[in-house]
Amino acid sequence: MNPMTPPAFPATAAMDEDATRPAHGSLLQTVKAVAWAFLGIRKNSAGQQDMGRLNPFAVIAVALVAVALFVGGLMALVHWIV
Repeated sequence: MNPMTPPAFPATAAMDEDATRPAHGSLLQTVKAVAWAFLGIRKNSAGQQDMGRLNPFAVIAVALVAVALFVGGLMALVHWIV
């Protein structure tokens, strides 16, 4: 064994679990999915793919923030008009 080469580390169980676990969607993908759901014009097949890919807790959190922004925007609009 060459003293200059680092030792090889065996694969651990945590690495194997990460390889078999499906990748979660990014925050931008979650925001896009929630925005499409708000508009109600998303295809069913695309919605099913999102449900398999996105973290449900992230979807709920983004949806709550979107609702708060929507309601706040409506309140500001009414206050500005009246």
